[in-house]
Amino acid sequence: MIFWQLFYVFLRIGLFSFGGGLAMIALIQNEVVEKHGWLTAQEFTDVVATSQITPGPVGINTATYTGYTAVVNAGYAEWLGIVGALLASLSVILLPLLVMMIVWHFLVKHKDNPIIASIMSVIRLAVVGLIAAAALLMMTPETFGTYSNSPIQLFISIGIFLATFIAAFKFKVSPILLILLSGAVGGVLYTLL
Repeated sequence: MIFWQLFYVFLRIGLFSFGGGLAMIALIQNEVVEKHGWLTAQEFTDVVATSQITPGPVGINTATYTGYTAVVNAGYAEWLGIVGALLASLSVILLPLLVMMIVWHFLVKHKDNPIIASIMSVIRLAVVGLIAAAALLMMTPETFGTYSNSPIQLFISIGIFLATFIAAFKFKVSPILLILLSGAVGGVLYTLL
């Protein structure tokens, strides 16, 4: 049954996702698109985009929308999609919450230990890798377009990506402003196509 599978998949994702929501995206995409086929690549791209513009943590929002969409795509009623959304959301935070309560207690006692400091620096590096993997996974034909199908869409997408990257990296523009500006520019340019 899809509900048990959702619970198990998101429980595992929650337990093994260090670095927050953006780091979870690669794992979620692998499970729900590649392994189980609950969502298409296009649906997953839409889920991630919606998750990033709605309030709340990206990982939990992605789990919520994925749980709903997976259940509805499996042929169940929409109200059961809400059950799937709640189940995915709760299961993705259940084990991390328990682990963090235990880890917090341990870290408070041993925060000055050099071994703990070394472990935390390695975890930071792993988080950077997971976030980079999530970014690379989102660079798909569904997101950027292809040269053979729509070269203009591809060039617009790359232009918006590069402008956003430069604005964030060099000029430290607010991510919220970048999301709004990218959406407005993309909306205008894609409408003109």
